[in-house]
Amino acid sequence: MARPLIAHIDLDALRHNYRLAQELAPGSRSVAVLKADAYGHGAVACAKALEDLVPAFAVAAIEEAVTLRDAGIATPIVLLEGIFSADELPQVDALGLSMTLHSDWQLEAVLAFTPRRPIPTWLKVDSGMHRLGYSPAAAEVAWQRLAAQPRCVTDLHLMSHFATADLADIGYFSRQHRLVMALAERLGAPTCLANSPAVLAHPEAHGDYNRPGVMLYGSDPLELSCEASRRLHPVMSLTSEIIAVRELSPGEPVGYGGRFTTAGPSRIGVVACGYGDGYDRHAVDGTPVLVDGKPSVIAGKVSMDMMTVDLTDLPEAGIGSEVVLWGVSRHGALLSVDDVARYCDTISYTLLTGVLPRVPRRYVGGSASSPVD
Repeated sequence: MARPLIAHIDLDALRHNYRLAQELAPGSRSVAVLKADAYGHGAVACAKALEDLVPAFAVAAIEEAVTLRDAGIATPIVLLEGIFSADELPQVDALGLSMTLHSDWQLEAVLAFTPRRPIPTWLKVDSGMHRLGYSPAAAEVAWQRLAAQPRCVTDLHLMSHFATADLADIGYFSRQHRLVMALAERLGAPTCLANSPAVLAHPEAHGDYNRPGVMLYGSDPLELSCEASRRLHPVMSLTSEIIAVRELSPGEPVGYGGRFTTAGPSRIGVVACGYGDGYDRHAVDGTPVLVDGKPSVIAGKVSMDMMTVDLTDLPEAGIGSEVVLWGVSRHGALLSVDDVARYCDTISYTLLTGVLPRVPRRYVGGSASSPVD
């Protein structure tokens, strides 16, 4: 029998979450973000599940785009970070990709290149994230230069990224939004602005395109959940089983360093999952899990291939019992990846993208005839 750790991927839930993005932004087009192997869910499988719904996919780099094209995905693909060197431009042209421009060297490379057909281009403006993008004044100059070269570029859009759209305090978000919209108005430019939290909570930022990312995979990115974010369905369920049970007396240490010590007579279950699978080693004692659909907690440090959980109050649990690290139990109980992330002092993005290749993915649903709500 194979090791029982499995990442179950519900592609119908993925389609549901994409439909939710469409519903929330009916006047905008939702570009599905598949970077980082679709946030750890498998980019090719997720692309095939969504290709009948989406106007375009977005990835971080050309290697991710090549993977999709090699799998037969013909849908438009946007390179969110553009090219990393000018010698990528022939491949961008050959694969029919769209690209982001955020720096002068990229601009000069594109204007010096003669594509077979003009490259759809999104010009990135730094409205306050201070990561990638032109200042508003420089973006105005770059836009005019691009607009004057229709042989090189086409379908120009203005793009930006919000630093605080997830926070309850909307002050800085509003400042960014006002700045980029003033620039868009001066240029007469269509926009692509909204990331997942802006799609969920800021309809004023939906623009011509929006870019749902982590919300597609069922994670709520908002500091304070809203009605829309509570409608998200989890896509990945990371499950394993109890592979051994220890009966311990009071005062016994468990795991490396003896961080957890039994307070009374205890049953400790050993689970086939560890940081070598991508589960976060920083998980503290008390991090929630589900055992046969019932709440339990981690007791002791996460090891490379195993972790230990407290079964003291679950006398019926034993070897072979299902353990849900996050997601949906076969008993119907739910453990949110966002809740687990808080116990690890991290965010759901790191947990989902951190699930390593040795964990098999099992896919269900996802066809055009599958239900989406």
